[in-house]
Amino acid sequence: MGYNLFNVKEVSGVFNSKLNDFRASLGSAVCKGKNITFADNDITYMLKLQHERLSKKGLELDYDIYSRDDNKNKFMAGSNWRDAHYESTVCFNQSGIKRKVRKDGKIKYKDDHKSVLYETITDVVTGTHPDNDPICCPNCGALSTVAGLQNGCSHCGTKFQMDDLFPKVTSYYFLDSPGMTKEEFRSGYLISYTITLIAMFILCLVLRKGIGSYIVSAIASIVLAYILYAYFLLMKLIVGAISSAGKMGTAGSRRKFETRMKKISPEFSYEYFTSKTLSLIKTAVFSENEKDLLFYEGEKLDSKMKDIIDLNYGGALGCESIREDGNFVTVVTKAYFDVLYAGGDKVFFKKQVFSATLKRRTDIPVNFNFSMTKIACPSCGASFDATKNKNCPYCGNKYEITTDDWALVELKYN
Repeated sequence: MGYNLFNVKEVSGVFNSKLNDFRASLGSAVCKGKNITFADNDITYMLKLQHERLSKKGLELDYDIYSRDDNKNKFMAGSNWRDAHYESTVCFNQSGIKRKVRKDGKIKYKDDHKSVLYETITDVVTGTHPDNDPICCPNCGALSTVAGLQNGCSHCGTKFQMDDLFPKVTSYYFLDSPGMTKEEFRSGYLISYTITLIAMFILCLVLRKGIGSYIVSAIASIVLAYILYAYFLLMKLIVGAISSAGKMGTAGSRRKFETRMKKISPEFSYEYFTSKTLSLIKTAVFSENEKDLLFYEGEKLDSKMKDIIDLNYGGALGCESIREDGNFVTVVTKAYFDVLYAGGDKVFFKKQVFSATLKRRTDIPVNFNFSMTKIACPSCGASFDATKNKNCPYCGNKYEITTDDWALVELKYN
């Protein structure tokens, strides 16, 4: 698993179309609460919670995602993993994000992050037929099965082709990027040259130099501006490295954890675990009452977490410890996030580290298409939305999420 830098290639066809549509729809999902029909149900649920958090605080968040690359609509494919029915691929595109927070019509905060957008897209493996897997109808939201929706949703009657149901985006995050596009470098250099040229001309004016000195200064500014701009970029890179020094301790986590988990499930991927952990943390943070969540088994969250209005992965997830006890494995992680807080009348940005402890069964393989919004009850086989019911509404038995997936047993500030 992991990225194969020699196998990175352009995404094409319906994959690229849905990745771009997701990017274009994300802002309206956060700001206006609109659904992204081809997004995973867990993403849709988390974005709904985030929008409700903003509304309850009386805030408006503009989420403007723009392309930083000349190939504006081209995503590149990186690592991938699969199980018996599904294959997931991490795709990325140089996309910046401008945020603007308003309250009562007044701007309280704004920023502009030059980032790389990562989206994981999941598709059915060619030749497989996951007909009985539960899935929500993209039209009305009713629970059904893959085969059921192709034959016609029992609630709204809409029929779907497999391409309508898959591929779908199952996770996403932005990572601030120290890299620059050609256009960004050119723009920065022109600013540096303009400032250097003005400074040189002022110096010539103070020293009362002749016209020849102005010409020499104009030519010399070309080289001097390049040197000064390169120095500025180097200092910026060093400062960024220092501020991220704590993340270096997570470097060995992938191999240590993936090696351990592959004994349980051969198709296991650290990318999958990372996206699952981020999803659980964000859903718990944005929920009104985390104790009502099926997957959360911990104590009440720190009250400061209720002031979080945007939460983005900071690029590092460390594995602090792994403990196996019978048929369960418990993992303590150290997760880095870039957080936007809104408390009182203030909105501010902060880099934050969370300690998240997760647990799951070790005798059941990983299901890459699992979603807590479409549970198949292990007792009676009925499908239901576990974000709304901890007990199966058909047979009444309590559902334990560790039967199928990870549970979040503790979340606190590190």
